[in-house]
Amino acid sequence: MSKVTVVGAGNVGATAANVMAIREVADEVVMIDIKEGVSEGKAMDMMQTANLLDMNTRVIGVTNDYEKTANSDVVVITSGIPRKPGMTREELIGVNAGIVKQVTESVLRHSPNAIIVCVSNPMDTMTYLIHKISGLPKNRIIGMGGALDSSRFKFNLSKALNANANEVEGFVIGGHGDTTMIPMKRFAAYRGIPATKLLDEKTMDEVVASTMVGGATLTKLLGTSAWYAPGAAAAEVVEAIIHDQKAFIPCSALLEGEYGEKDLCIGVPCILGKNGIEKIVELDLNEEEKALFAKSAAAVHKTNAALPC
Repeated sequence: MSKVTVVGAGNVGATAANVMAIREVADEVVMIDIKEGVSEGKAMDMMQTANLLDMNTRVIGVTNDYEKTANSDVVVITSGIPRKPGMTREELIGVNAGIVKQVTESVLRHSPNAIIVCVSNPMDTMTYLIHKISGLPKNRIIGMGGALDSSRFKFNLSKALNANANEVEGFVIGGHGDTTMIPMKRFAAYRGIPATKLLDEKTMDEVVASTMVGGATLTKLLGTSAWYAPGAAAAEVVEAIIHDQKAFIPCSALLEGEYGEKDLCIGVPCILGKNGIEKIVELDLNEEEKALFAKSAAAVHKTNAALPC
């Protein structure tokens, strides 16, 4: 039996659980949260759609009972708080690092063989923290950000091309932030035709810019962070692992010399399968892309320096 745990039953965590249930990614999905009744209520609500959607996955909600998460194949960590008024970046990182550390220790106590998918922000830094505190092999810790950023890139490409979003190819590397991500326009395509041949330079640059501020744009519109696409992106990563898809999905991975970087988690193209990150795909970057990646890596290193451990 396949089993996935989602830690945090907020908007993103609940959406991830719901998408996994509808797509029947696993036999069982457990949602766990610290707030009494939230996971249980959302799980019940989802299960009441089972007969409407012909859904066979079992969704279970629990409050702070990590024993119920035992023997999970994959654990998705969405826990953390948003930045509050007057809070410094270092304070936010300190609080979320404490939460992620506690959650990681709790889930591994009951699921020592699990693959961990990190969604918590700042995502690259929290993924790096999990590496530092868990001792797990690098293939079993994955940051979700590249999957989300790539989906937003493809959405913006499809709008510019007036094309079906499922017929557009594109991906993003670099840090999961509006100044650190790198939409790879050189590799963007529509049904195999390079997007740069179909869109003029100005339009292509607008697509890139819109992608980079994608999260901030939604926050401005919604008054809070987005959740549908982030939750679905987390579910996509889990599905690639549980179903051993050997899928090409950009993720935050620990680099040990790849792309000229060490001791850093940052978004790079990965092949995901039953073992987690089965391969980091090293692209032959041009000089402009190398410079952008080095700048992005430096920014992530700087954020990592604010970790309390």
